[in-house]
Amino acid sequence: MIQKINSKNMEIKYNKEIQYLNAQKKVKEIKGFYSHVTVMFFLLPFLVFVNLKLTPNYHWFWWALFGNLWGLFFHWLKVLGLSSIGFGKAWEQKKIDEYIKKNK
Repeated sequence: MIQKINSKNMEIKYNKEIQYLNAQKKVKEIKGFYSHVTVMFFLLPFLVFVNLKLTPNYHWFWWALFGNLWGLFFHWLKVLGLSSIGFGKAWEQKKIDEYIKKNK
């Protein structure tokens, strides 16, 4: 009986540690995304300035801008994903329940 209680306590402790590590990983990913946004915020105006100063006839900064925005979009999708705009698991379950209710 005592051993059963101890193993249950250890399992709860283990689950809490796993939850903590997962939360820590998620926070690190979000921090990386915001770092990406910050670097873009400062880098892209600098690239525009350099482009317009050195080669004003050809606007190559658009390639850098769109490439960085494309990368930022996929970084956002990986880190925050569609759930951040309301298309997460809760939305899926709500839609499933809605269709089940509709088809009864």
